[in-house]
Amino acid sequence: MSFRIQPTPPARPNRCQLFGPGSRPAIFEKMAASAADVINLDLEDSVAPTDKDSARANVIAAISDIDWGNKTLSVRINGLDTPFWYRDVVDLLEQAAERLDQIMIPKVGCAADIYAVDALVTAIEVAKGRNKKINFEVIIESAAGIAHVEEIAAASPRMIAMSLGAADFAASMGMQTTGIGGTQENYYMLHEGQKHWSDPWHWAQAAIVAACRTHGVLPVDGPFGDFSDDEGFRAQARRSATLGMVGKWAIHPKQITIANEVFTPSEAQVAEAREILAAMAEAKAKGEGATVYKGRLVDIASIKQAEVIVRQSELIAG
Repeated sequence: MSFRIQPTPPARPNRCQLFGPGSRPAIFEKMAASAADVINLDLEDSVAPTDKDSARANVIAAISDIDWGNKTLSVRINGLDTPFWYRDVVDLLEQAAERLDQIMIPKVGCAADIYAVDALVTAIEVAKGRNKKINFEVIIESAAGIAHVEEIAAASPRMIAMSLGAADFAASMGMQTTGIGGTQENYYMLHEGQKHWSDPWHWAQAAIVAACRTHGVLPVDGPFGDFSDDEGFRAQARRSATLGMVGKWAIHPKQITIANEVFTPSEAQVAEAREILAAMAEAKAKGEGATVYKGRLVDIASIKQAEVIVRQSELIAG
C-alpha cells in the first residue's frame, strides 16, 4: 500500500444522471419528480446557438422556482472553446439561487481548463458573497482528455465527478463509429467462426476509474444513444458498474429505472457483503488474517470490497 492513502470519494447517490435541454423548461418539473439522483440542466450540445441566452435564463429561473428535493442539481455549461461558457458561469453564479450544487464542464482536455473555470467561479463567489461552494463534474470527450485524465482528476478541490462522453470522444479518437456507447458492429473477435463483440469503451472507462479512485472523485459512465435498446443499456451499465463506476447518464426518462437498478446493490449482494465482514471479524478475533467463506478464501482485500457494497447500500437508503 502506498504511504499516500487513496481518498474517499464524495458521499452522494449518483446512480443516474438525467439530462434535459435548458431550452425546454416545460420538462423541468418532470425531471425534478423523476427517480434520478442527479439532474443535469444542459446549456451545451442539446441547445442551438440561437437559443443559448434564453436557455440560460430558463435554467437560472428554474433553479429557484422548482422544488428539486434532495437531488444533486447540476448545469452543464458550454465548452471553453466557445464564446458562451464565460457568460454561463457569470450569469449562473451572479443570478441563480444557491440551490445550484454543481457545474458540469464539457470537453475538458487538461488541468488548465479546470483552473480557468475555478478562478472565475472563485472570484464570483467571493464578490457575490455566495455561501455554498460550487462543485465541478467534468466530461472526458477527447484524446487530450483521456491522455491527461489523472491531472484533470487532481486539478481542483471542487472536483466531485468525472464522466465519459462517448460520442465526442469517438470523434476525437478517429474511431470508425457513429454509435454512442455500447458494443459496435465492427469491433468483434472471431472464435471458431463465431463473432464475439467486446467493449470499445472499456479501456477509457478503466482509465477514468483509476484516475478518479486515485484522487477521490466519482467515476460515471456517460450516454447510451439508442434509448429504444433497454437490454443494450442494461448490459453497458453492468459492465460499467463492474469496472467501478458509480452511475450512468440517462438521455431518456425510461433509462432511469435501469440505471438505478444496476447501480443499487441487490439485497443478496448486501447480505453476502455483511456476512463476509462478519466472517472476517470472527477471524480477526482469533488472530487470523484470512478465513473461508462459502468455499472460497476471503482476507483483508475482501473486507474492502464488502465495505464498498455496504456503503453504497447505506448511502442510497439514506
